[in-house]
Amino acid sequence: MKSEMIMIKDVPVEERPRERLLRLGTANLSNQELLAILLGSGTKKESVMSLANRVIIHFEGLKLLKDATIEELTAIKGIGNAKGVVILAAIELGKRMNHYRPNEPYTIRSPEDGADYVMEEMRSLNQEHFVALFLNTKNQIIHRQTIFIGSLNASIVHPREVYREAVKRSAASIIVAHNHPSGDPLTIV
Repeated sequence: MKSEMIMIKDVPVEERPRERLLRLGTANLSNQELLAILLGSGTKKESVMSLANRVIIHFEGLKLLKDATIEELTAIKGIGNAKGVVILAAIELGKRMNHYRPNEPYTIRSPEDGADYVMEEMRSLNQEHFVALFLNTKNQIIHRQTIFIGSLNASIVHPREVYREAVKRSAASIIVAHNHPSGDPLTIV
């Protein structure tokens, strides 16, 4: 029994990803539908939805796609340089928007404020990073610096590295943080 491939032109207009986005908004689309919109088209033998699904499966969802290279993308049949570049540009734009900080000073009022400031960037790192936030007398961040990048499960930092930057910036206080790439903050080496 030969299965027939469903092409996007065979899908009712109101069920196509672009039309669903316009009608329902971006939050109501699946990852597959959003990626299909970025890809724009499939191939002669495969619909854009099927191609998007293969890309998502290849990268285990968004987990590994966020770190994809052009070589990894173009190794997938149906993804050439043009489609690969669009995907990489969208990923980078998302990262930049996620890390965007308004020009107004960020004030730390609680430990949660400090964690929120570094969390999004640090949660996806594959090595331990030791980060320092330098604050003025109003507890506003005047500088953020990665002091040390360690291994998968260790980060060794000498206090002089932290204090050198604090003195240089005339910081009134310091907050230090590091991530746990293993996801387990109780793991100690």
